[in-house]
Amino acid sequence: MSKFKKKKGGELPAVNTASLPDIVFMLLFFFMVATVMRQNTLMVQNKLPFADQVEKLDKKDLIMYIYAGKPSQRYQAQFGSEARIQLNDKFANVSEVQQFIFQEREAKREELVPYLTTALKVDGETNMGLVSDIKQELRKAEALKINYTVIPGDATKNL
Repeated sequence: MSKFKKKKGGELPAVNTASLPDIVFMLLFFFMVATVMRQNTLMVQNKLPFADQVEKLDKKDLIMYIYAGKPSQRYQAQFGSEARIQLNDKFANVSEVQQFIFQEREAKREELVPYLTTALKVDGETNMGLVSDIKQELRKAEALKINYTVIPGDATKNL
Protein backbone atom coordinates (compact mmCIF):
# COMPACT_ATOMS: atom_id res chain seq x y z
CA MET A 1 0.00 0.00 0.00
CA SER A 2 1.05 3.51 -0.65
CA LYS A 3 1.30 6.10 1.95
CA PHE A 4 -0.16 9.55 1.53
CA LYS A 5 2.39 12.24 1.94
CA LYS A 6 1.47 15.53 3.40
CA LYS A 7 2.72 18.65 1.58
CA LYS A 8 5.34 20.25 3.66
CA GLY A 9 4.82 23.96 2.96
CA GLY A 10 1.31 25.32 2.74
CA GLU A 11 2.45 27.85 0.09
CA LEU A 12 0.09 29.24 -2.49
CA PRO A 13 0.97 28.79 -6.13
CA ALA A 14 2.26 31.82 -8.06
CA VAL A 15 -0.32 34.15 -9.63
CA ASN A 16 -0.81 33.57 -13.32
CA THR A 17 -0.04 36.85 -15.13
CA ALA A 18 -0.72 35.65 -18.66
CA SER A 19 -3.96 37.69 -18.98
CA LEU A 20 -2.49 40.87 -17.47
CA PRO A 21 -1.59 42.52 -20.83
CA ASP A 22 -5.15 41.91 -22.06
CA ILE A 23 -6.58 43.66 -19.01
CA VAL A 24 -4.21 46.61 -19.41
CA PHE A 25 -5.12 47.07 -23.06
CA MET A 26 -8.84 46.85 -22.30
CA LEU A 27 -8.48 49.62 -19.70
CA LEU A 28 -6.40 51.72 -22.08
CA PHE A 29 -8.96 51.31 -24.85
CA PHE A 30 -11.81 52.20 -22.48
CA PHE A 31 -10.17 55.46 -21.41
CA MET A 32 -9.30 56.37 -24.99
CA VAL A 33 -12.95 55.97 -26.02
CA ALA A 34 -14.52 57.55 -22.93
CA THR A 35 -12.28 60.62 -22.70
CA VAL A 36 -13.39 63.80 -24.44
CA MET A 37 -10.81 66.49 -25.08
CA ARG A 38 -11.85 70.07 -24.42
CA GLN A 39 -12.09 72.19 -27.57
CA ASN A 40 -11.37 75.61 -26.07
CA THR A 41 -9.98 76.89 -22.82
CA LEU A 42 -12.53 79.22 -21.28
CA MET A 43 -10.92 82.58 -20.53
CA VAL A 44 -14.07 84.48 -19.57
CA GLN A 45 -16.55 84.02 -16.75
CA ASN A 46 -19.49 82.21 -18.21
CA LYS A 47 -22.45 81.89 -15.86
CA LEU A 48 -25.17 81.24 -18.41
CA PRO A 49 -28.70 82.57 -17.89
CA PHE A 50 -31.72 80.29 -17.39
CA ALA A 51 -34.47 79.75 -19.96
CA ASP A 52 -37.57 77.58 -19.93
CA GLN A 53 -38.11 76.97 -23.67
CA VAL A 54 -34.94 75.24 -24.79
CA GLU A 55 -34.05 73.11 -27.81
CA LYS A 56 -30.98 70.93 -28.07
CA LEU A 57 -28.80 71.31 -31.16
CA ASP A 58 -28.07 68.08 -32.99
CA LYS A 59 -24.74 68.47 -34.72
CA LYS A 60 -22.10 70.13 -32.56
CA ASP A 61 -19.52 70.15 -35.36
CA LEU A 62 -21.61 72.72 -37.28
CA ILE A 63 -21.54 75.26 -34.44
CA MET A 64 -19.17 78.22 -34.13
CA TYR A 65 -18.86 79.41 -30.53
CA ILE A 66 -18.43 83.04 -29.48
CA TYR A 67 -17.92 83.58 -25.74
CA ALA A 68 -18.57 86.92 -24.03
CA GLY A 69 -18.12 87.95 -20.43
CA LYS A 70 -15.69 89.36 -17.89
CA PRO A 71 -12.21 87.85 -18.03
CA SER A 72 -11.73 85.13 -15.43
CA GLN A 73 -9.67 85.86 -12.30
CA ARG A 74 -6.33 84.80 -13.78
CA TYR A 75 -6.73 87.14 -16.79
CA GLN A 76 -8.17 90.20 -15.00
CA ALA A 77 -4.75 91.65 -14.15
CA GLN A 78 -3.79 91.62 -17.83
CA PHE A 79 -7.12 92.44 -19.53
CA GLY A 80 -9.11 94.26 -16.84
CA SER A 81 -12.59 93.47 -15.56
CA GLU A 82 -14.63 94.86 -18.48
CA ALA A 83 -16.60 92.33 -20.56
CA ARG A 84 -14.61 90.90 -23.48
CA ILE A 85 -15.11 88.56 -26.43
CA GLN A 86 -13.30 85.23 -26.72
CA LEU A 87 -12.92 83.60 -30.13
CA ASN A 88 -11.36 80.13 -29.94
CA ASP A 89 -8.50 80.48 -27.42
CA LYS A 90 -7.85 84.23 -27.51
CA PHE A 91 -9.49 87.50 -26.62
CA ALA A 92 -10.70 89.53 -29.58
CA ASN A 93 -12.26 92.85 -30.48
CA VAL A 94 -15.71 93.20 -32.00
CA SER A 95 -14.12 94.00 -35.36
CA GLU A 96 -12.46 90.54 -35.44
CA VAL A 97 -15.76 88.62 -35.29
CA GLN A 98 -16.36 88.88 -39.03
CA GLN A 99 -12.90 87.49 -39.83
CA PHE A 100 -13.49 84.64 -37.34
CA ILE A 101 -16.71 83.66 -39.14
CA PHE A 102 -14.96 83.64 -42.51
CA GLN A 103 -12.14 81.45 -41.13
CA GLU A 104 -14.61 78.98 -39.65
CA ARG A 105 -16.46 78.76 -42.96
CA GLU A 106 -13.21 78.11 -44.81
CA ALA A 107 -12.40 75.23 -42.44
CA LYS A 108 -15.69 73.45 -43.23
CA ARG A 109 -16.69 71.63 -46.41
CA GLU A 110 -18.58 73.78 -48.89
CA GLU A 111 -21.82 71.82 -48.67
CA LEU A 112 -21.92 72.27 -44.87
CA VAL A 113 -21.54 76.08 -44.88
CA PRO A 114 -25.30 76.83 -45.17
CA TYR A 115 -25.94 74.73 -42.06
CA LEU A 116 -23.41 76.51 -39.81
CA THR A 117 -24.85 78.07 -36.66
CA THR A 118 -23.24 80.71 -34.48
CA ALA A 119 -23.70 80.02 -30.77
CA LEU A 120 -23.36 82.93 -28.37
CA LYS A 121 -22.31 81.84 -24.89
CA VAL A 122 -22.81 85.09 -23.05
CA ASP A 123 -22.43 85.57 -19.31
CA GLY A 124 -25.62 86.71 -17.56
CA GLU A 125 -23.87 89.86 -16.26
CA THR A 126 -22.62 91.00 -19.69
CA ASN A 127 -23.82 94.34 -21.05
CA MET A 128 -26.35 93.97 -23.87
CA GLY A 129 -24.45 96.59 -25.89
CA LEU A 130 -21.61 94.12 -26.44
CA VAL A 131 -24.07 91.47 -27.60
CA SER A 132 -25.65 93.96 -30.03
CA ASP A 133 -22.22 94.81 -31.44
CA ILE A 134 -21.48 91.11 -31.96
CA LYS A 135 -24.82 90.65 -33.71
CA GLN A 136 -24.09 93.62 -36.02
CA GLU A 137 -20.79 92.01 -37.04
CA LEU A 138 -22.56 88.69 -37.62
CA ARG A 139 -25.02 90.45 -39.94
CA LYS A 140 -22.12 91.92 -41.92
CA ALA A 141 -20.65 88.42 -42.24
CA GLU A 142 -24.09 87.07 -43.25
CA ALA A 143 -24.08 84.62 -40.34
CA LEU A 144 -27.78 84.91 -39.65
CA LYS A 145 -28.35 81.63 -37.80
CA ILE A 146 -27.71 82.55 -34.17
CA ASN A 147 -28.20 80.40 -31.10
CA TYR A 148 -28.08 81.69 -27.53
CA THR A 149 -26.70 79.06 -25.19
CA VAL A 150 -28.56 78.88 -21.86
CA ILE A 151 -29.18 76.56 -18.93
CA PRO A 152 -32.60 74.87 -18.90
CA GLY A 153 -34.57 76.05 -15.90
CA ASP A 154 -36.88 78.71 -14.54
CA ALA A 155 -36.27 82.07 -16.25
CA THR A 156 -37.23 83.98 -13.11
CA LYS A 157 -33.90 82.87 -11.55
CA ASN A 158 -32.19 85.42 -13.84
CA LEU A 159 -33.59 88.35 -11.87
